[in-house]
Amino acid sequence: MDAFYASVEELDRPELKGKPLIVGGTGGRGVVAAASYAVRRFGVHSAMPMREALRLCPRAICVPPRMARYKEVSAQVFAIFHDFTPLVEGLSLDEAFLDVTASLRLMGDGEAIATEIRRRIRANVGLTASIGISPNKLLAKIASDLNKPDGLCRLGPDNLHAVLDSLPIQKLFGVGLRSLPGVQAAGIQTFGDLRRAGDETVWRAFGKHGKAMRDRAAGIDDRPVEPNREEKSISAEETFAVDICGIGELQRQLTHLADRTAARLRAHALTAGKVTVKIRRRDFTTYTRQRGVTPPTQDTAVICGMAQILLKEWSHAQPDAAVRLLGVGVADLQMLRQADLFAADPQESRLDAAVDGIRDRFGTALLTRASSLPRVQGGGGPPRGSRHR
Repeated sequence: MDAFYASVEELDRPELKGKPLIVGGTGGRGVVAAASYAVRRFGVHSAMPMREALRLCPRAICVPPRMARYKEVSAQVFAIFHDFTPLVEGLSLDEAFLDVTASLRLMGDGEAIATEIRRRIRANVGLTASIGISPNKLLAKIASDLNKPDGLCRLGPDNLHAVLDSLPIQKLFGVGLRSLPGVQAAGIQTFGDLRRAGDETVWRAFGKHGKAMRDRAAGIDDRPVEPNREEKSISAEETFAVDICGIGELQRQLTHLADRTAARLRAHALTAGKVTVKIRRRDFTTYTRQRGVTPPTQDTAVICGMAQILLKEWSHAQPDAAVRLLGVGVADLQMLRQADLFAADPQESRLDAAVDGIRDRFGTALLTRASSLPRVQGGGGPPRGSRHR
């Protein structure tokens, strides 16, 4: 999808269309989640710090993300995908791989199918999509980015090297900002340079991953489309507008993050066998602490309790550290089984289910844990009139 979050905002608020629009956190340390094409002309892009984005385009209109709305529109788009093939591998709310091999005989060639998918998305949803057509996932992903927005591009044996060889090497998956200087220093500026490079050059640029990277530059990829690919981890994290010092405030924030993570587990009918805490200090040094959970769980209380233990262990070694980011994640995920239900605390499970139901109906902001509320001077409880559990 083209600038998906921003495009949904323009769809719902037509007065924003064509204006420099940024979707993202509006605090001092907020980041750009999506940028409209109008604001990209100023150099603004996703994952950019909001301060930098507003420096480049002071006139930009900033709106906070509305994830529930984006998920709703995403479901409409994915329903269209499934009209053409059951082999849909979702990468995010706005991106997917489709294997249409079995649909060619009935629906026409790849270009005909892609054209019809784009037409239906525009007619039924009101948004635009860009599609790449290719024999494999790597090339389809590259092709989908070449004619944005509202574009279509095919990469095949007849045009593969003519298109790929001139692309800058930073467009190749696996070449990031940190590795780019070393790659360029080895004399590799384009896909073609890498495809034709000798073993010594490739080793100097990529080390043990050299062969795999050279294969990518040549368009080689044998990964299948995986329609039932399971999530490997679930997490929630927060970058604070002001650095946090002190275990009490860190614990309060951690409770809120653990609550969000556990709610996502339950929404996907998953349990987790591992809990991870992520901590980033003021100087950007990042720490992770993790521990297994037996039996696997989706209970907020268990996940929060384990996260608090990990946080305390870290804080003992660095009691005065200023923290700019905190996160709670879970891994070793598996589908909820009947045995997990018997292992769980019935009271906690009923409480979590009741809270999830209320939030689904009335919004996530209605209920929160009392321990995640700001402390009130002169009293030990939550603010008067707050809803808590």
